[in-house]
Amino acid sequence: MRRCEWEATISKRHHILILVENLPVPFDRRVWQEAQALNDAGYEVSVICPTGRGYDKNYEVIGGIHIYRHPLEEAGSAAGYIKEYFTALVYQIYLSFRVRRRQRIDVIQACNPPDLLFLVAMIHKVLFGTFFVFDHHDLSPELYVSKFGRKDLFYKLLCFFEKQTFRMADASVATNETFRDIAVRRGGMPPDRVVVVKSYPEAARFRPTTPEQSLIASGKHLIGYIGIMGEQDGVDTLVRAVAEILHVRKRDDIHCLIIGDGPELKRLKAMTDELGIGGSLRFTGYLSGQPLLSHLSAFDVGIIPDPPGELNDKLSMNKVFEYMMLGLPIVQFNLPQATREAGHAALVVSEHSPQALADGILALIDDPERRKQMSMVGRAVAEREFRWTGEAGRYLDAYGDLFRRRLDVHDQRHYSTS
Repeated sequence: MRRCEWEATISKRHHILILVENLPVPFDRRVWQEAQALNDAGYEVSVICPTGRGYDKNYEVIGGIHIYRHPLEEAGSAAGYIKEYFTALVYQIYLSFRVRRRQRIDVIQACNPPDLLFLVAMIHKVLFGTFFVFDHHDLSPELYVSKFGRKDLFYKLLCFFEKQTFRMADASVATNETFRDIAVRRGGMPPDRVVVVKSYPEAARFRPTTPEQSLIASGKHLIGYIGIMGEQDGVDTLVRAVAEILHVRKRDDIHCLIIGDGPELKRLKAMTDELGIGGSLRFTGYLSGQPLLSHLSAFDVGIIPDPPGELNDKLSMNKVFEYMMLGLPIVQFNLPQATREAGHAALVVSEHSPQALADGILALIDDPERRKQMSMVGRAVAEREFRWTGEAGRYLDAYGDLFRRRLDVHDQRHYSTS
């Protein structure tokens, strides 16, 4: 078959298996967008992920994408992580062979954390010659330090597993340029095998809409947060900042809405009650679709309470993109990657404390003209740069390059024997 003919049918002949350990699909927006991009390009796509967030079927097909799910018990300690990761690894290995019984697997794409899923890919690579793509979502060593505050034996193991993941990978997908540099510098990946694919929402589906009327109150300003609530996400700092605004600054014109879920949610609700701010701070739980957009559209200011540190300094955060696409001015701490991406759409608070966060929130609430300017800047940048179609194109190009390398090897072998 000639190269042009092979390329024309490349996607229709290959099956991609995506592995996710920490979030269910399609709840994990980035993974679901990638799976849909592959599916729309003609690839066969399967996903193995945990149950949860309302997605509890062990197996289902959504839009032509086969989804296999397994139980997951989220850990709260270092020992708990060993149990969680080992159990998930056993499930993922078992389900990967269940997928293979249905259809040959050409590529396994593993999305971290943890950096152990390369072991699943290694089995299939050794036995069947399956390609391995590493989708680099989080920095596992830094994530461990942010949660437990130490660099012990478990931290060293995570560094080792990260290195082995990169060594095993035929290609790596980075969420931003900082992650790309880490893949090359720390992981030893060839630069031409690392592609940056940012997690932009689809602009056609993520636009301002009519605000949820139950959230609108005369003389009240609504600040809010959207995202996962883990120890490293700093939502407790936002809760304490609201208490500072209400009890110390004596402001009764500020309400706060926290959208999302996570292992810290129960503790955050208890903290809200202890601080006596339940009348001004509400938790909605997980929202999606039109309800999510109508709630976000009621915000006056979007908050990013994530604390500075080795992990958060390097992350591209979905909420940065989401706030900007909706024209929400942002208050955040000094996080280098998020600050670069938000630009003039964010007010950056230099000191990490509830009091400083409260200062930033009130500075924007009391300056409607500044909020308007920041909103316009954020929307303009988002409309100009935040395009998932472009990111999807780079993502698909990475797969095209991967299969072309296989064709080149095949051609070289053919010519050497002819």
